[in-house]
Amino acid sequence: MRQLRTLSATEIPSERLLLRKAHETDREGFIELFTDPEVQAYIGGPQPRSDVEQRFDAVGTANATTRPGNYVIADNATNRLIGLLMLARRSNDRPGRVTEDGEELELGYVLRRSAWGAGFAFEAATVALRAAADELPDQPVLAVTQTANKRSLKLAARLGFRPISTFEEFDAEQTLCMAQLSMFRS
Repeated sequence: MRQLRTLSATEIPSERLLLRKAHETDREGFIELFTDPEVQAYIGGPQPRSDVEQRFDAVGTANATTRPGNYVIADNATNRLIGLLMLARRSNDRPGRVTEDGEELELGYVLRRSAWGAGFAFEAATVALRAAADELPDQPVLAVTQTANKRSLKLAARLGFRPISTFEEFDAEQTLCMAQLSMFRS
């Protein structure tokens, strides 16, 4: 099996944000993200708080972002978790791919409701994609969202992704969007 690289940086700063690995102090922020019905509306629904707490008790909050390409989105001024960003390989056993081999880079993000509407998702995604474009060879990058999630589709378009197909997954229609990584070179 071939081993594909993803973003290796452990911290990526931007004007207002720091993409970083998780700290134990991020626990309540993670719990809020996974249990908030509005935040989880298009990604499987909220999880029971006790289940989320048990999961973090078992693995530790600091281990939540150990995989390359997984980051906490933290406010630069407070270092407080405002969201999560993932720029990792999409498993080729899932639908939605653009190459025969699959395992394309996939961008995903989720923000606490209190951080919505301030441009943080755009800023975090842009800085992560720029870091990846500077580190990795040109390749397709995917963004997949429920077709019903109009805000996410609008953000994908603003970032330069274009919709290329739809498919069913998780009992809902998903829109597959793609951009070339080279678009984000600094």
